[in-house]
Amino acid sequence: QVRLAESGGGLVQDGGSLRLSCAASGLTFIPFSRYAMGWYRQAPGQQRESVANITRGGTPEYADSVKGRFTISRDNGKNTVYLQMNSLKPEDTAKYYCNAAFPGRNAWGQGTQVTVSS
Repeated sequence: QVRLAESGGGLVQDGGSLRLSCAASGLTFIPFSRYAMGWYRQAPGQQRESVANITRGGTPEYADSVKGRFTISRDNGKNTVYLQMNSLKPEDTAKYYCNAAFPGRNAWGQGTQVTVSS
């Protein structure tokens, strides 16, 4: 059972930057490189939404709201996926979750809080 641990959240001012990390463990049968990875976020009172995804081959995809500001990347040697967030806005405030997807398997981390002050 893959386990995910997010880190890197915090409080930042409008226009600032943060880098989130998500480290995977428990990769007994399926290597990290075989998982599609994604970042999602959920603000209070709102549904969880996709922020960015990266395929096994390294192709990224972004929500329109973060295109040009956020960059997703993965390091298969470190079993880690990253989310570089630049030009942060107050509307980016949310709890950010990491997801690992493989046919028949889907895992979530506990989340890390990102708060952007105006």
